[in-house]
Amino acid sequence: MDSKVMTMEQAVSLLKDGDMLAVGGNVLHRTPMAFIRQVVLSGKRGLHLVKTAGAQEVDMLCAGGNVEEVDAGFVSYETKYGLALHYRKEVESGRVKANEHACYTVISALRAAVCGSPFMPVRGLVISDLLKYNNYFDVVEDPFGSGPIAVVKALVPDVAVIHVQKCDRYGNAIIEGMKFEDVLMAKAAKKVIITTEELLNDRNYQITAERVTIPYFLVDAVVHAPRGAAPCSCYGKYEVDEASILEFKKLKKEEVFDYCKKYNAIKR
Repeated sequence: MDSKVMTMEQAVSLLKDGDMLAVGGNVLHRTPMAFIRQVVLSGKRGLHLVKTAGAQEVDMLCAGGNVEEVDAGFVSYETKYGLALHYRKEVESGRVKANEHACYTVISALRAAVCGSPFMPVRGLVISDLLKYNNYFDVVEDPFGSGPIAVVKALVPDVAVIHVQKCDRYGNAIIEGMKFEDVLMAKAAKKVIITTEELLNDRNYQITAERVTIPYFLVDAVVHAPRGAAPCSCYGKYEVDEASILEFKKLKKEEVFDYCKKYNAIKR
């Protein structure tokens, strides 16, 4: 097998303007923030984000002008840090289109992609207001006689980026703690980029199939990125950097590029 290790800049170059980008992690936990900051610095445009429950990554990419559309069940900084105000302003201005979801319907749309199906049935939405605000939903008649049922269109990401605790140079990735929807995203996406706290060495570490969360054959790129989820947390490594989160939340839109440049330049 060939090594898939590359720099962050090389990995971001796999993402093209207008791509659908699925982002791993959940809210402020194990989100691939080093990759997200590099996307802001790269000047990518027209991205379509997919996330079950997002926070700073969605907020940052909206502030950076990188995003055109967002499919998410939740976007906020959890109760402690409040709303994602850059995201909110971009949606209110019409510069970003928000496709309202429940987290479950994002998961269902990704499952449809994994199955190669154009849509997935979802219970409980026939009378939901979600149907009014997202044209990825429809209602069809169950051919087996149970009546009308809602369906959600498949979400097929062009790229999924996922931060993990450990990975070897071939792309065998190990997630410690909660997996969230990361494995599902990896299976649904056309390309998968792994950023990793620790790059495992062939000579002193024997990786076993039982420990692998995302196998090498799903992965296109591996980036060694210690503290690559910061200022979000990474289970077993570090907690949320509250000062950095609060600093970012005070920034004006035009200050976000410099924040990303400064943050990525610091050796942490």
